[in-house]
Parts: sequence; C-alpha cells; structure tokens
Amino acid sequence: MIVVVSQTLGNTIGSLIAYAIGAYGGRPFLERYGKYMLIRRHEIEIAERFFAKYGPQTAFFSRLLPIVRTFISFPAGVARMPIVPFVVYSTAGALLWSTILVFAGVQLGQNWGAVRTALQPFDLVIAILVVIGLAVILWIRLGRPFSGRARRPDARE
Repeated sequence: MIVVVSQTLGNTIGSLIAYAIGAYGGRPFLERYGKYMLIRRHEIEIAERFFAKYGPQTAFFSRLLPIVRTFISFPAGVARMPIVPFVVYSTAGALLWSTILVFAGVQLGQNWGAVRTALQPFDLVIAILVVIGLAVILWIRLGRPFSGRARRPDARE
C-alpha cells in the first residue's frame, strides 16, 4: 500500500510542477517557439477550448495512458484548467495507474523473466510501428511534403 501511495504522491507532485510551468510560462513560450515544435497558434486555442470542456476527464484518463500521462499536465497548465479539478482527477487517475502497476508486479513476481522472454519477439514490431507512426504524424504536420500537394497560402500558422 505504501508503494501505491508514494507513487501517486510523486506523480501528483510532478504533475503540479509541469502544470505550473505550463500555466506561468507555457503560452508565451509556445506562441514564440511553438512553430519549431510544429505547434500552431490556433492549436493552443483549440487546446484551451478542449480543456474547458473535457478537462476533468482528460486529467483522469490521461493518467492511464503510457507516454501521454507524462506530458498532459503541461497543456493543462497552458490552457489554465482549474487547479482543483485538475489535482483531484489527475490524482485519481494516478492512484488507479499505480494500483494496477503494483498489482501486476505482485502477480508477475518471480515470473517476470518468462513474461519478458515471451514478449521479446514483439519488440521489433512495436519499434517499427512507433517509427512509422511518428513519420506519418511528421509528414502530415509538415504539410505532406513530397506529395505534390502544395500548402494553401491561407493555411493558419
């Protein structure tokens, strides 16, 4: 039980730090340098509307998604999601995630080596799928270069 509590507490503290960075410096930073990270100004406004409408659900469910869980607090801060619901739902999601991880660790216990061996053939497939997915996202974000389709001159930046 102490592992679950400490994991949840650590996650919540880390989330609050990322939220604060987003809330107090994130928007000006993104407005100035976001184009280098393929983030357009109007997308910041979309994120603000999204968090205004779905903030609590996003804070909760994002804590259950690997990778996403690490980064969601920063955009929540940039969008200035109300802090109390953010902490409540984010902590609830972190608690569930921590409980699942601890339960899985206890259940796997001494069999971890066998599980790792059984899953090893999928490592390369997963890595290839991740690289392909990132390449497709980058291709779309850059306006589909090399496809013969020119960007519209009125496209938002």
